[in-house]
Amino acid sequence: MIELLDDLPEGVLGFRATGQIAASDYTDVLKPAIDDVLRRGDEVRIVLVFDDWPGMTGGAVWEDMKMGIERFTNWKRIALVTDVEWMRHATSLFGWMTPGDVKSFTLAERGAAISWAADD
Repeated sequence: MIELLDDLPEGVLGFRATGQIAASDYTDVLKPAIDDVLRRGDEVRIVLVFDDWPGMTGGAVWEDMKMGIERFTNWKRIALVTDVEWMRHATSLFGWMTPGDVKSFTLAERGAAISWAADD
């Protein structure tokens, strides 16, 4: 499940993932929030918080790929906040494949992740 985070700086979207992620998390939560940013003509700056990683459904994988491709040029910064070591490692190895800047932070560094996402 993905939920929208509150109390972030203007222009920064935040999401927390808990449990398995489903396609409906993309269609009902992520896409509407991101499309609202794009309608305003703003760049997409996101903080993604993962306390753990139980996985995602096949439909969610498909929605994730579609969203990235359809909005390829609109990503400015993506901050991954997690203590799941393999996610942080994968981000350092494959982050260059992600549109925009991507950087990983530990859960203890959440404040720094938010500041980085908001910064130019």
